[in-house]
Amino acid sequence: MNYGEIKNFDIANGEGVRVSLFVSGCTHHCKNCFNKETWSFDYGKPFTAETEELLLKELAPGYINGLSLLGGEPFEPQNQAVLLPFLRRVRERFPKKNIWCYTGYLFDTELLGESRARCEYTDEMLRLIDVLVDGEFVQELYSITLQFRGSSNQRIIDVKKSLASGEIAEYKPKSGRI
Repeated sequence: MNYGEIKNFDIANGEGVRVSLFVSGCTHHCKNCFNKETWSFDYGKPFTAETEELLLKELAPGYINGLSLLGGEPFEPQNQAVLLPFLRRVRERFPKKNIWCYTGYLFDTELLGESRARCEYTDEMLRLIDVLVDGEFVQELYSITLQFRGSSNQRIIDVKKSLASGEIAEYKPKSGRI
């Protein structure tokens, strides 16, 4: 897996101060994607053991609330194969920090149902994620007033509650607005 960027002090892609990893590779190709260069699986730098250690070091300070995964597309199967072991390490080392993930795939129909994203890693990867922002970016539904998402079709999902109840549970940001 390659990655396009790491942001060490990101306040736009999840609550609080976060470390964000932008993975490479995406088959959605959303119109007016903000990160079009990451569509290519070859874009950026290889995600290595050294990259993992750097990210774990950046996650360590107490003022960092958690990790955000963006893309590209974290749920492309080849990206899941690399991200799953990394997410296990993040959870083990930082059990109180949260993990957000942005995906163009729909949680209930594509990640839990049949789709090109669903593979042997998907269920465990979902169990390690706290908040999932799902759905492709749709330019016609874009609004600058939306918090933590680009278009109004995208949902902010409390993954743990949703998996436990079997129904989509909307995540409520601490700020109270979405």
